[in-house]
Amino acid sequence: MLPTIIRRTAQQNVPYVYTNPYKAKRLWPPDFSKLSPKHQFRLERRYKRRAKLKWERPRWTKAVKMVQMGSVVFVGVYGVLFLDWNQETWNKESRPFQGIRDWFWGMMGSILPSRDQVRRQEPNNASAPATSVDK
Repeated sequence: MLPTIIRRTAQQNVPYVYTNPYKAKRLWPPDFSKLSPKHQFRLERRYKRRAKLKWERPRWTKAVKMVQMGSVVFVGVYGVLFLDWNQETWNKESRPFQGIRDWFWGMMGSILPSRDQVRRQEPNNASAPATSVDK
């Protein structure tokens, strides 16, 4: 293995530019001093468009937007439904969003079972005698 690595590094490689089967039609980058301003503008516009397409990351952009929207919705819902808005200085009737809270928890109360309707757990009867079957 080691002789193969040494042999590869010792070989002189011809640059790919000279062996490329797809030769470039024009020299890039062109000499802008020899081009007309109109042609310079066209090349710059083309380069900007291609660079923008090259570095576009649609999945990353979508993920960032989703995280941003999720955090905005979370903060809004938390602020309206759960945040304690300085209860020492306000009485219950003048708290902000109290009407929305009452309506929401009233709707949730009709969907979710109340504490009275929760199934009670049966107490374990350890004092009851165990029945055994004699063989």
